Amino acid sequence: MDKIIRVNLTAGTITSEPVAEKYRQLGGRALTSQILLDEVDPGCEPLGKRNKLVFAPGLLGGSFLSSSSRISAGGKSPLTGGIKEANAGGTAAAALSKLGIKALIIEGESEKGYNQYLYIDKEKIELRPAEMAGLGVYRAAKLLYERYGDKISQILIGPGGERGYSAAGITNTDAQGRPSRFMGRGGLGAVMGVKGLKAIVLDPTGAEAINYHDRKAFQELNKELVKLLKDNPATGEAYPKYGTAAMATRTNAINALPTRNFSAGSFECANRIDGEYLYHLITTRGGAGETTHACMPGCVIKCSNIYAASDGKEVVAPLEYETIGLMGSNLGIGNLDAIARLNYICNDLGLDTIEMGATIGVAMDQGLIPFGDAEAAADLLAEVAEDTILGKVLGHGALITGRVLGSRRIPVAKGQAMPAYDPRGVKGLGVTYATSPMGADHTAGNTIRAEVDHTDPKPQPALSKKAQPMSMIADSMGLCLFVMPALGAHLDKLARIYELYSGIKVSGEELLKAAENALNVERDFNRRAGLSPAQDRLPEFMTDEPLPVSGSVFDVPLEELRKINEE
Repeated sequence: MDKIIRVNLTAGTITSEPVAEKYRQLGGRALTSQILLDEVDPGCEPLGKRNKLVFAPGLLGGSFLSSSSRISAGGKSPLTGGIKEANAGGTAAAALSKLGIKALIIEGESEKGYNQYLYIDKEKIELRPAEMAGLGVYRAAKLLYERYGDKISQILIGPGGERGYSAAGITNTDAQGRPSRFMGRGGLGAVMGVKGLKAIVLDPTGAEAINYHDRKAFQELNKELVKLLKDNPATGEAYPKYGTAAMATRTNAINALPTRNFSAGSFECANRIDGEYLYHLITTRGGAGETTHACMPGCVIKCSNIYAASDGKEVVAPLEYETIGLMGSNLGIGNLDAIARLNYICNDLGLDTIEMGATIGVAMDQGLIPFGDAEAAADLLAEVAEDTILGKVLGHGALITGRVLGSRRIPVAKGQAMPAYDPRGVKGLGVTYATSPMGADHTAGNTIRAEVDHTDPKPQPALSKKAQPMSMIADSMGLCLFVMPALGAHLDKLARIYELYSGIKVSGEELLKAAENALNVERDFNRRAGLSPAQDRLPEFMTDEPLPVSGSVFDVPLEELRKINEE
């Protein structure tokens, strides 16, 4: 990856730049965040022309190490008002890597509205008229495949992003062409949309093969790391069979499954939406359904799935735990078919299912529609699709919706909706929600696998403080977080395989130090953006309202939260 591509949508110019020395050992999240700090005024309007959108594969992008080709998108978030990175599997990271692109920087904003997309192949990079304004992501992706064939990879937004909805994400295509691998968090789809860019088409056909520093040694170490993944109970057994939905059983058991707008931590219909039931439905229905599926080429975990209806026809792929939690139990909906339908609608609109699930949960809590009414939930998404006044409110996420409806129970941190782990049941994640530069994001430092009493406040700050840089390592190398339970204890092996890939020698200790430095970059951006330590906290209802059954509240002392970003 020897170049950085800069696309200025105001001037309509495209330039190629050599990789600066300071960026050479950065990838993924660490790279997008450093570029943002270097080039973006932290005080700028997130949906203004001074914000930038940066795409970057991880340091191992395009390699055949399992689960190593996630793509990061970074920008100032319209939800949090601070720095944001969102990442996903799919094929875009590998395509960028094969094209030799270390980072793709989108800046300025087009005067041509949404009528353009970016095309990149081994010989040219061009802005082209799109004529796809207002199209859902499935139809838009189909048109681009018809135009360029099935060897391309796509990054694109839906109508939600075009309209600047703060709940909008950015999707990219999987190996079978589905535009459903979402960089969903933080509203970055809105950033892409207001800039006037509907899609990015990547065609790596004929590009030079990736040059490994020592391919043979890389292959040998890769075999060792794959064995670690297959021998681990989570990555070798649970995730390949039940996918991320396996987490529903665990969170429900420890009273941490968001239920009816985070008013409870367990759901009476949890056994109808968990991993085992999902597996049962897919296997008994047959047809297009698959219980195990790789979200990116070469992944041996294969925790994704293809969900089919009772007639065997595909509904959505994948149906994951976060969506099941936020669009299912959080709405009082105990039916996987209904959840899958809501998932598909959000995908097509280009909206984050976590943010929209929390948003509809707030609306239900305020009596706009009843809990458990899946048809009414779909009707609310229809309002968003039709861009009505109510739809505009909902499209801007849980915080705006809650304020408009007069709610005092809005499950957000730093303006972003909480994922499917109630922080009163998993307090270490509550610490991450409160203190991470990313806001409420389970991928920024997940503590669910720690062998502790998750309701005991004492060990949680230390757990989160340890988990946050580990997440940064994964995000920066382009690794799926699911490899970290197996490989996180082997940082020297990860450092070694990076050396065999790139020729750059580092140690596991240096990887950890680099991750801490990258977190400090993000904290610096947020401080300059005006995010103060006063925002390192959770909403008061989380500290005041005990969860039924456990009686737990979020009681990690504020002074302990503040220490995480002070040290």
